[in-house]
Amino acid sequence: MDLKQIHELIKIINKSNIGEISIEDKDGKVTIKQKEEQVITMSAPPQQVYNVAPPAAPTVASAPAPAPTAAPATPKPTEESKLLTIKSPMIGTFYRKSAPGKPNFVEVGSEVEVGTVVCIIEAMKLFNEIESEVKGTIVKVLVEDSTPVEYDQPLFLVEPN
Repeated sequence: MDLKQIHELIKIINKSNIGEISIEDKDGKVTIKQKEEQVITMSAPPQQVYNVAPPAAPTVASAPAPAPTAAPATPKPTEESKLLTIKSPMIGTFYRKSAPGKPNFVEVGSEVEVGTVVCIIEAMKLFNEIESEVKGTIVKVLVEDSTPVEYDQPLFLVEPN
């Protein structure tokens, strides 16, 4: 089989739905395969259908409607609204102390200044000291020791001085 005949066979195979053809003659054997097109089948997840009963027809009330009550009082500002938050500047693991057996950097009631180390956050085997950006008294620790924290997650509540 010569090259021209092989080219003709390739054209015929490309135009047809034949996936593969093998031809053998005295000169040798030729096998022509079409490229398999990758078929990607996508299906939507099944949707849940909820049957909701139609609303009941309104009934005639035998008693008069109650008189409207006074509007609820506006909530008073709480103590917590005055508190400042020390937030995590990164993702990592929160530690309250520099090493096991060492004292915590701060406790509830501790006075902190701007720049006081309040905890350590480990990120990718690096231990980063987190410093307070506010001056005041620690009133609440919001994260448990040795737990993961997210970026911008509140860590401590501080009452400003």
